[in-house]
Amino acid sequence: MEPPLAPGRLYRFAWWFYLLLAVAGAVWIGARRGTIPLALFVDRRLWPLDVLLGVAAAGLLVGLWRLGRRLPAARELEASLGGLLGPLDRTDVAGLALLSGFAEELFFRGAVQDALGWLPAVLLFALLHSGPGRPFRLWSVFAIAAGLLFGGLTLWRGNLLAAVVGHVLVNAVNLRELVDSRPLRRERKERP
Repeated sequence: MEPPLAPGRLYRFAWWFYLLLAVAGAVWIGARRGTIPLALFVDRRLWPLDVLLGVAAAGLLVGLWRLGRRLPAARELEASLGGLLGPLDRTDVAGLALLSGFAEELFFRGAVQDALGWLPAVLLFALLHSGPGRPFRLWSVFAIAAGLLFGGLTLWRGNLLAAVVGHVLVNAVNLRELVDSRPLRRERKERP
């Protein structure tokens, strides 16, 4: 019997999980508000500011993770996640980063934070980023920092754009580095 998350299966599972998370967030928001307003996603007048704030947040979090890489637990976590993801090409990385960043922000900041508050959303976000052993505790701590930052941006700006941009960029950089750091990395063959 194959383990629940054999190499490569995490990638396939992640697509389904994040699609369901996005739908759950949209349904929750729609049920609470009666609609899903465009203003939840973007301030049409100041969207460039939100994009810049998202890029700055991503730079801060990527820098924080790079400092944390000095810890053995960080290297263990990267090795575990890289093995579980299986071989990914650049398109896979970009697609998964876009979907996961958008879905998590829609659910945690758009739905949970709106309904339960900033700190409950941060704690639930950290819980999603947990697992067995010391390396996953470090991932949870990083998720708390990211959740505080993305939740704060959402509260301050009144929309999800800065948080989504930041989250997508963090995921894209970190996924790409996971793929590039594997010893026997190879690009996937052409799909039929």
